[in-house]
Amino acid sequence: MQDQLGRKISYLRLSVTDLCDLRCVYCMPEHGVPKRAHHEICSLEELRGMTAAAVSLGVRKVRVTGGEPLVRRGVAELCRMLRGLPGLEELCITTNGILLPELAEPLRAAGVDRLNVSLDTLRPERYHEITRVGALSDVLRGLEAAERAGFQHTKLNCVLMGGVNDDEIADFVRLTKERPLSVRFIELMPMGICAGWDKARFLPAKAVLDRVPELEPVGTDGVSRIYRLPGALGTVGLIEPMSHAFCSNCSRIRITADGKLKPCLHSETEIPLRGLSGEALREAIMRGVAMKPKQHELTRDGESRAGRGMNEIGG
Repeated sequence: MQDQLGRKISYLRLSVTDLCDLRCVYCMPEHGVPKRAHHEICSLEELRGMTAAAVSLGVRKVRVTGGEPLVRRGVAELCRMLRGLPGLEELCITTNGILLPELAEPLRAAGVDRLNVSLDTLRPERYHEITRVGALSDVLRGLEAAERAGFQHTKLNCVLMGGVNDDEIADFVRLTKERPLSVRFIELMPMGICAGWDKARFLPAKAVLDRVPELEPVGTDGVSRIYRLPGALGTVGLIEPMSHAFCSNCSRIRITADGKLKPCLHSETEIPLRGLSGEALREAIMRGVAMKPKQHELTRDGESRAGRGMNEIGG
């Protein structure tokens, strides 16, 4: 499946909920978001059907997201359903890790290949400040549970925030020295709740190389530029939607928890998929792919036109 610019679309980010058990300052309102009525979000069967249609059109990788996907009841069963789709090559989940002590083994048994764990600080007090309600110890227990369950090459996603956590860059990089982790530094994007933040908060990922100049380039992985410390077991990735837009190589589409296809994270364009099946569903997905823009709006004027927060779209 290709868009009008010839980009191969092979990656689906599937949001299963807009709820979260944390309240990260750059993502969620302090008191959370209202819980939607049951009929307002897609059932597991609907999510499976939409994903099956996308896979039949050429999607090969699916990432289950949220909100926090592990708060969705039946998420392990959904993963089992997705893993059984002919043609699907990789199934991943992005999570804050809080519920992994209970769910790591069921997710692994369901066929999830890999985990990305969101972790913006290694300091307990700061973790509570950023998440408002969370405890770093819970995430660390989650990472241990994931390792016991057999997950390998877990990625840690760290959103860079100037004046908030940039003094921990070297600490995160050091984690990769003795462990086969991939630490990925992600540029903060001005959308949703943090759109009006001071510009100093939006730190370019190049700051990682400035702070740890001994990092050596070793290639790319999707949209990440990959680096490694000499002799390290793990790697460091830079994801730079602001300073080095990767639109020309973008291979992804998104489906929200309420069943809308978003061709681009930062576009207000949404294609309703609920209620469709068979060829009508496939045609709707292809129509959305055809509407994928050449570049996101952030590259033009620094403003997202997503129309929703990240928790509603899927991180």
